[in-house]
Amino acid sequence: MDGTVATLLRGGYGPRVLAGSPGRPAGADCRPIQARPLSVQHTCTRYSWRVAPRRRAAAHTPLKADVLISRALDIADAEGLNAVTIRRLAQEYDVTPMALYWHFKDKEQLVDGIAEQLFAQVAAPEDSFGPWHERLRRELTAFLEAMRPHPAVAGLAPARILASEAGLTVADRILGLLRTAGFPSEDAAEVGSYLLCAIVTLITSEPGPSHQLADEPRADAVRGRRAHINSLPPQKFPNVVAAADALADCRNEDTYYARGIALLVEGTKGIRRSLVAKGS
Repeated sequence: MDGTVATLLRGGYGPRVLAGSPGRPAGADCRPIQARPLSVQHTCTRYSWRVAPRRRAAAHTPLKADVLISRALDIADAEGLNAVTIRRLAQEYDVTPMALYWHFKDKEQLVDGIAEQLFAQVAAPEDSFGPWHERLRRELTAFLEAMRPHPAVAGLAPARILASEAGLTVADRILGLLRTAGFPSEDAAEVGSYLLCAIVTLITSEPGPSHQLADEPRADAVRGRRAHINSLPPQKFPNVVAAADALADCRNEDTYYARGIALLVEGTKGIRRSLVAKGS
């Protein structure tokens, strides 16, 4: 702590009140007033002595990394990942950006935290029995359910799955299932990576405009997309025009994702059969 501030807290310095001044009887001595300890919450950092904002002061709670990450995820869901910055997050809590650098040295580390929180939300299936491909279906469905509410950040998963314990746990379960099915470790790693990337693509490429749009603007965007497709020459693009409604927006999200999972599982079963046949 700075020596001057430390001395002030001990009462060694302070404004002198002159004898005869208001509130001071004449002839009184002019000893230093004992300074009261500064009311600074422990959330202040050595970079800034700014007192914690009123919205947090009432609760007397420090900023915690998991709380900050959750708020960053909320911002990303509503406005996209580009809207997530250290400065923006500091503004949300009315603190200086330096106060957040105790938890995250830069945006990249904050984004790592978002990815880790996503992986932590992947629930391990309760039922661990049944054929390997049914267990794989349940694992992929659990991964999908954790990522699906967050299309703006789902793309973080493939590159960061091995960077945290939560991600490693998910990866290990899927690799274990593939090895149980008979895939060698190298093939299991390749197929597992493809499966997770494919699920992320299902989420980020869902037909229709972004769900970040409000209802009315999104409905306008769907109508505009449908009108564009219907305006194409049917002689040249007959199949595209015939699928105008399905291409303009996702007709049934549950069906869309269930079909995607089914394609991945059946495809994995087919690859396994080819490996077995090749080995024999």
